[in-house]
Amino acid sequence: MLGECGMLERDKRGLRKYAVTLCKEMVVDELFVQSLQTDDILTDSMAEGILAEPTSHKRSWRLLSLLPKRGPRAFSSFCSALRDTEQQHLCALLTDSPERDGERQCPQTARAKDRTEGVSSTKYPIQASDRYAPFTKTPVKDSGEEGVEEKERYVDSPLPLPTQEGTVSAKRARTQESMEMCLDADSPITSPVLPCTPDFYLSHCQQSYSMVSSPRGLALVISNVSFDPCAAPDLDSRKGGEVDEEVLRKVFTELDYIVTVRRDLTAQGMRACIEQFGRQQQHQTVSSCVVCLLSHGVEGAIYGTDGQLLELDWVFEAFDNAHCPLLQNKPKMFFIQACRGEEMDCGVEQSDGPERTQSPGCEQRDAGREGEGDGDTRQMEERGRLRVKLPQRSDMICGFASLKGTAAMRNTKRGSWFIQEVNSALRFRARDTHLSDILVQVNGRIKDREGYAPGTPHHRCKEMSEFTSSLCKDLYLFPKYHPQY
Repeated sequence: MLGECGMLERDKRGLRKYAVTLCKEMVVDELFVQSLQTDDILTDSMAEGILAEPTSHKRSWRLLSLLPKRGPRAFSSFCSALRDTEQQHLCALLTDSPERDGERQCPQTARAKDRTEGVSSTKYPIQASDRYAPFTKTPVKDSGEEGVEEKERYVDSPLPLPTQEGTVSAKRARTQESMEMCLDADSPITSPVLPCTPDFYLSHCQQSYSMVSSPRGLALVISNVSFDPCAAPDLDSRKGGEVDEEVLRKVFTELDYIVTVRRDLTAQGMRACIEQFGRQQQHQTVSSCVVCLLSHGVEGAIYGTDGQLLELDWVFEAFDNAHCPLLQNKPKMFFIQACRGEEMDCGVEQSDGPERTQSPGCEQRDAGREGEGDGDTRQMEERGRLRVKLPQRSDMICGFASLKGTAAMRNTKRGSWFIQEVNSALRFRARDTHLSDILVQVNGRIKDREGYAPGTPHHRCKEMSEFTSSLCKDLYLFPKYHPQY
């Protein structure tokens, strides 16, 4: 046994033995860290350092490296935090390991166990209400009665099942939800948005869109989570969608946007909400606009809760230069978290080889008569007297969670891959990176992500996000900087 300044040797051994499993499966989020802060195991600076780490694996590793130095109570407090955040399987792994058999349990751990309702043995029964849904094998029992099934449940992973954003095929049994593989254990980043510096603003404001208003703009988040079982029987509830909407509300509020969140709208309801949002007079005095749409979808459209489709082209048209003059020449940002098809990206093995060469320079003008008449002085003078015209649609940028024809991934507890990465990139990079480059970085992070769902067809699934842009300048959000005039 060590002195008061260190952890018991048996507890250290347990942490070392299961370090890999803990780093892989443990969710170290704000609630978890706050539990350790309340017990005076972590200082504020330690907590901030852990939560600032970009991935759950790194947060877990940093926490495990600190715990052995935080006194004899650190282990029992750690176990209590695992239970409080519904990670009992990891607590059982540590406290019921063979090397601890016959050893007297420390009083703190015993009290922590007593506080955990319903835990009386090393086996934790899986209930239908568990927040961590186990993987399920569902053999159909040949009983002559339609729909009679016998379920065998196996806990292969503590992580919630992933879910695709697309529709569920009518031929698929309802017990086999469309799965979104995910399954790394990253939780939404809640670190504060890093501020832009005055020097950075002064050196970049000339070549970028004017972003000086406070608020920066209005933001609309439409999130469809629950669908009408009668009108849309094939559209499952989007578990984890409520996490996305809260993540977007928080990050854009910190970026100085007035955020409106609307939940569970029909296609007509979404249309009316978007039209009302586009008519708000406050658009005239702000610098930009944000629209986030989260739902099931297909290529070019998203579903309302009534199973009807809202065309994305109509959404973009609602904010173009003709239909929304209040936002002319101002950047309009769109983020679409929805499937664009049912195909699941299973990925391919990377192989070495020469890079693809660029295409030869064979570009031609699309309009053969484009340059005719340029020498007509009279026509040029007449044009000069006319008001400058704008294209029908410009100054827009739209991030899509997936490529055309493919499904988007959503973790049922931590939200979608795409929104997670957008949130993280905005918080850490908006201070000195324009939005196009931020979405390139999001693409890179999504490219590296891989589903973890052993024993299912979705194991090692992939996703690829993309964006389109008609921006005409750099779009910096200049977070938390307001120039003085």
